[in-house]
Amino acid sequence: MSSVLLTSCGFITEHIKNQFLNLMDRDTSQLKVSIITTGSLMKENNRYAQRAVQDFRGMGFQHINFVDIEFDDPQVLIHRDVIYINGGNPFTLLYYAKKSGADKIIKALAAQNVIIVGVSAGALLLGPNINIVNFFTPEMNTMNLTDFGALGVTDKLIFPHYDREDIFKDRSNKTIEERIIEFEYNENCKVTRLKDEECISIF
Repeated sequence: MSSVLLTSCGFITEHIKNQFLNLMDRDTSQLKVSIITTGSLMKENNRYAQRAVQDFRGMGFQHINFVDIEFDDPQVLIHRDVIYINGGNPFTLLYYAKKSGADKIIKALAAQNVIIVGVSAGALLLGPNINIVNFFTPEMNTMNLTDFGALGVTDKLIFPHYDREDIFKDRSNKTIEERIIEFEYNENCKVTRLKDEECISIF
């Protein structure tokens, strides 16, 4: 089974970097990394994607490339050792994951010795569905998706940026926690809250 690391903001703390490095069983300089940039409007020029490259280099990785599954053949992911799914719009990311066939490839890699890092929208993509995104920010659904089923690599329903009330303002002035509780009640599910400086490792 693959090792999965779920984060809100990537490698922003030494703890998260160490959690990631603990998943390694080989010299990082020999490992190949692909950063999936599809969820972001800026793609590989997105500042978080660029920061990820610097973080990987700082950890000793030398073989790093960007993959945009909107345009690139997702088959290139097959021979990588680490798949890093950057954040952005979860609807866009899910749409192109399914359209390109990357969803099947990532699920297959999850059954192999591949390390998968999901960041924000990337963490949501790896879960069972993105229903909570539609509940909180339906206006982001510019792809007009009706099927919110995600990859199911993990059974955890993640809510990233749980500590960021500033980016999830609500007209009725409900807090993030109040809205998550409402969602959990409506959907009969359990949501895993993930703050910006937290991560979850799944083996």
